[in-house]
Amino acid sequence: MSSLLDIGRAVRTRRTELGLSQNQLAHLSGLSRQTLVGLENGSLSDLGVNRVAQVTSVLGLEAAPFTMQGRGKKRGLWMAAKTSSVSYTHELAPKILGETLVSGEVPPSFVPHLVHLLDEAPVPIVVMAVEEAAAHAHVSPKTVWRNVAKLAKSLSVHRQALWA
Repeated sequence: MSSLLDIGRAVRTRRTELGLSQNQLAHLSGLSRQTLVGLENGSLSDLGVNRVAQVTSVLGLEAAPFTMQGRGKKRGLWMAAKTSSVSYTHELAPKILGETLVSGEVPPSFVPHLVHLLDEAPVPIVVMAVEEAAAHAHVSPKTVWRNVAKLAKSLSVHRQALWA
């Protein structure tokens, strides 16, 4: 079993890989920024398993030892595209979703899909889609996160503050 110090190191490394600030990750995982800072710098003496699970699930980290082995087998863009298309006749293709996340421009016919994705999809699915889109386009995940925030604002999604 990993110590809280090891978990904090893994969280910091993975958060940085994904281009997320501490504030963004705290918001996405439902933890306070102070708790996340304490976890990452090793100053927390205790953090419940549920709270650890909140942050590690957003980052796609598996149970101890924390690895990325299982993440590579998951198809984040495909899962996100399927999730966003659940209520619509025309499906949003993973490739179009990736291009939308990277460019910050949504084709008009897929606006409802993006609204659904940003309002309803589980956060870990969106995180996987952002990571995969960034990797395919050879851009920083931080760039894609900026576009997600821009899309959430321009589409006036209910969870807009979550993606800011």
